[in-house]
Amino acid sequence: MILYGIASCDSCRKARRALESAGHAVVFHDIRAEPLSPAERERFVAAFGDRLVNRASTTWRALDEATRAAQAAELIAAHPTVMKRPVIDDGATLYLGWDKDAQAALLA
Repeated sequence: MILYGIASCDSCRKARRALESAGHAVVFHDIRAEPLSPAERERFVAAFGDRLVNRASTTWRALDEATRAAQAAELIAAHPTVMKRPVIDDGATLYLGWDKDAQAALLA
């Protein structure tokens, strides 16, 4: 299982702790230290569309209008921390965020 996020993200830390406590082997991919590959970005955008961009983030608020108009994959390539986190790949399914649905599916 791969958890994509950043080390300082509370949701990422909570998800990682819960998944590891539930017995999952979690590989953490820090998107700030190691940006997503073009294939990963395209896969995530195909799965989540514009929901992948966190419009409530500090990074988003700091962007100018022209930059905000970019496609999600381009925006995340240039500003990785604008990605909503975590993205969890359990090998079969991608999950966006650490909400009740993701928790129910992954901790069951």
